[in-house]
Amino acid sequence: MAERTDRQKAGDAAESLVCERLTDRGWRILARNAHFGRSELDIVAIDPGPPQRLVVVEVRWRRSREFGLAEETFDHRKQAHLKAGVARLLEAGCLPDGHALPRLPLALDLAIVEPGAGGRPVVRLYRNALGG
Repeated sequence: MAERTDRQKAGDAAESLVCERLTDRGWRILARNAHFGRSELDIVAIDPGPPQRLVVVEVRWRRSREFGLAEETFDHRKQAHLKAGVARLLEAGCLPDGHALPRLPLALDLAIVEPGAGGRPVVRLYRNALGG
């Protein structure tokens, strides 16, 4: 397996931070970096609610705002790619490890990670980022 680039390692760290923050809020992480065909879903989790939801979380990160906000990277192309991955997940009816998907309302959330005051990362969660 090829050595991960610094950019990939930073993305992994951002996803890990988001997972940590979500589990601190009582969420249960079902899968990370779940591959469905050519699509990858960053995080699949259960939000305890209320109401309880099955959530696909797209994680976007930035080292700085020098070239814009991380939210701006969640463009129509990325959204279409995410929707295709979610469709494949639903078609499969199970996670890559074979566990069945819970029968819960589905939502797509967006998590943003960027440096905050003193360089400490800040996580912002946008619920229902695609209105689903």
